[in-house]
Amino acid sequence: MSKKFVLALASIMAVAACADQGGGGSDHGGVHVQATDPGDPTCYKTTSQQARVGAQATNAVRQKAGLPFVAPDPLLSRVAARHACDMARRGLMTHKGSGTPGPGARVKANGYMPLLTAENIAAGPYSLGRVLVEWNASQGHRDNMLIPQVRDYGIGSAMAADGKTRFWAAVYAAPRP
Repeated sequence: MSKKFVLALASIMAVAACADQGGGGSDHGGVHVQATDPGDPTCYKTTSQQARVGAQATNAVRQKAGLPFVAPDPLLSRVAARHACDMARRGLMTHKGSGTPGPGARVKANGYMPLLTAENIAAGPYSLGRVLVEWNASQGHRDNMLIPQVRDYGIGSAMAADGKTRFWAAVYAAPRP
């Protein structure tokens, strides 16, 4: 398979969503797309502005459904950014991390005790604004945004070694009472 075809495939199939209602972190999404070659990525720290923009986009969807707003959570943004970096290092768009089965396990390992977690991922030539539009246009991603119990949100990204493919992860979570 040519690299050009893989990049085109990644642009078309570059979004995936999974939810874990138990907070346990199993890989319900089952999505594994080799979007680019493995290599040394450029990993980014999520800015508070990026987190706010992502939360505002999520809240616009939630408001139309009559749901409470989510708040940007720095811990969830760190978890999302690390997962984006891990995906970029492997060139693999997947909910499964190198050492974790899914988002629930990642947030727990970082001290967040979830009632539930959900995750949207993407890989392609996407800016923050573009990835938010893509997730908003996809029913599976919207379903994650519209989980009624979700209260916290984090987003992160990393650039693959090819300098063209940006990996994104957004984590949606509700804390245990």
